[in-house]
Amino acid sequence: MPISPNQGSTGGGTLVTITGTNLSGTTAVTFGSKPATNVTNVSPTEVTATSPSGTGSVGVTVTTPGGTSNPVPFFYVGAPFKSSLSTSSGPLAGGNTITINGTGMSTATSVSFGGVTATPTVVSDSEISVTVPAGAAAGPVGVSVTTAGGTNNGLSYTYVDVPTIGTVNPTSGPTSGGTAVTITGTNLDSTDSVTFGGTAAPFSVINTTTLSAVTPPGTAGAVDVVVTNPAGSATATGAFTYVAGPGI
Repeated sequence: MPISPNQGSTGGGTLVTITGTNLSGTTAVTFGSKPATNVTNVSPTEVTATSPSGTGSVGVTVTTPGGTSNPVPFFYVGAPFKSSLSTSSGPLAGGNTITINGTGMSTATSVSFGGVTATPTVVSDSEISVTVPAGAAAGPVGVSVTTAGGTNNGLSYTYVDVPTIGTVNPTSGPTSGGTAVTITGTNLDSTDSVTFGGTAAPFSVINTTTLSAVTPPGTAGAVDVVVTNPAGSATATGAFTYVAGPGI
């Protein structure tokens, strides 16, 4: 007498289908010592029922006017607990793979990012990996994991759009570096790095449209300014010119 699914939440509420023979006239389905609810006799070979709350492994039996069946095992699973995301932000287009750590992950069937679901790969009971789906708009969304034990929320993932560069001011400075530069554009609040001619520069995020950076030392001539965030990079070609000092 198979039962499907054969596991469900400790809180109950799992709709199961029990198949067998001589199931007509079913009067009760029990999970261990607890009666199931919403018992429906679909056919002489099939009964559906909703599991009560419980823990561990219990035997499920079906009772008809002819007697009570042999028990089949059903396993209660606790709701998952998520502790962290390996990466908390990424491109609006999705496609990047992240790891979710926690407990009770071995029966994970879906991960939702702001209501958009993806199918995870179970690595272990404490780890799953999932490819992030595309987001509807830049910004934070809730992340939930659904397992046989239920759904757990509580983590946040931020969709980030590709940055753009509008202006770089001033546009020149000494080859020794040390020039304070203001960069304006869009989607700059999640900036990971700023480079001048390929050399990383220290920077501070002012707001979503403004960065402050200090030029590193460079070679005389025009160089590209590149701003990078988790969604990609923006390049202002030849936007800053290093000027050599006078010599006598």
